Amino acid sequence: MSRPVARAGAAPLASAGGWLRVVGLGPGSAGLLAPEAAEAFRDADDLIGYFPYVEMAVRLAGPLRATLHASDNRVEMERARHAFALAASGRKVVVVSSGDPGIFAMATAVIEALHAECVSAGEHAAAWQAVDVGIVPGISAAQAAASRVGAPLGHDFCVLSLSDNLKPWEVIERRLELAATADLVLALYNPISKARPWQLGRAFDLLRRHLPATTPVVLGRDIGRPAERLVVSTLGEVTPEQVDMRTVVIVGSSQTRAFPRGDGATWVYTPRWYDEAGDGEVLSNDEGSPT
Repeated sequence: MSRPVARAGAAPLASAGGWLRVVGLGPGSAGLLAPEAAEAFRDADDLIGYFPYVEMAVRLAGPLRATLHASDNRVEMERARHAFALAASGRKVVVVSSGDPGIFAMATAVIEALHAECVSAGEHAAAWQAVDVGIVPGISAAQAAASRVGAPLGHDFCVLSLSDNLKPWEVIERRLELAATADLVLALYNPISKARPWQLGRAFDLLRRHLPATTPVVLGRDIGRPAERLVVSTLGEVTPEQVDMRTVVIVGSSQTRAFPRGDGATWVYTPRWYDEAGDGEVLSNDEGSPT
């Protein structure tokens, strides 16, 4: 039986013992779920998130004692406010994301909701500020896909979302142009959807102006899940039809290499050094840097 819970906008109750955790599921396999994430799921009174991610949390960490609050994909701020209302009332609340919650996901919405309440001096500001908030990281889609082929993110790289729901397409194009000009490896999230069928093709065309057709491209779909699919292609051959919204696209730099594996698949990596002259000379090899 579901327990009664406070809703966003309700008067704050005693917050003793309540907390809020924003938890990343990782790529979707139990083995890659962080122990701290699994512990948060087990201890939670309430689990809040997008329908598929709530279901995935139950599959990976269940059985759970939490009351489930699943909702649609475009109500992030409502979810965040609901989570604070519950946590301020003394409940232990988990807001769930796939991958890492800080990469195009719910950690931003939670902190943004708290900031907005505090800046506006809203009636819940003091209670929400008193909530014990923590972010539990997870393995991102780009990391998971990269791990399957080797180390395409082994040198400098950037992560871009191709969704223009929250920013203009002109900004996305400018960032793609700058990243390609800077010769960075690119990890592209939200690459294509039914509402945005043309943007990935436009992005590929833009990148082809700066990178050779032989540049390795990695397509990772549902990595770590039963329907996992991995494709290694090139910038000259890849097409938008190979990609959907559940695919992360990694486009190499001019330095990224690909070569056959013993099992017939392909290794892809980007050297830690940068061969500006194109002659294989190692320009730098710093050791001991954080990863």
